[in-house]
Amino acid sequence: MNKVKAQLSVFFEEPFWIGIYERMEENRIEVCKITFGSEPKDYELYSFLDENWKNLTFSPPVPGTDLEEHRINPKRMQREIIHQLQNMGIGTKSQQALKALQEEKKSERKTRSKLRQQEEKDRQFELRQQKKKEKHKGR
Repeated sequence: MNKVKAQLSVFFEEPFWIGIYERMEENRIEVCKITFGSEPKDYELYSFLDENWKNLTFSPPVPGTDLEEHRINPKRMQREIIHQLQNMGIGTKSQQALKALQEEKKSERKTRSKLRQQEEKDRQFELRQQKKKEKHKGR
């Protein structure tokens, strides 16, 4: 039986509110970065995740730590939540996953750009060839 743990952290990063959605499963961490405009309310977060769940782009899986098997005392859990709220940032594993996602998108963008440039060069070449043929048609 696979255990899945998910965590959504929302924090302010000039000038937008950013949400980091972490999904941990079988010693792997996947991360998705969501940009909000103004500060989202709890019900807005729930409705956003409900409506856009299929459209979220997660990073490639990064090896992480094992999920805990034992139950945590509710008071301890509350202290940990308060501690996490005070540390407004992303964990290092999450940062690595986001960086991997960014690099992946960057390489895709580069390949698309190169392909577009090559197609444009080919199109220009064909136009020049056509123009040459039209000049020599009358001879």
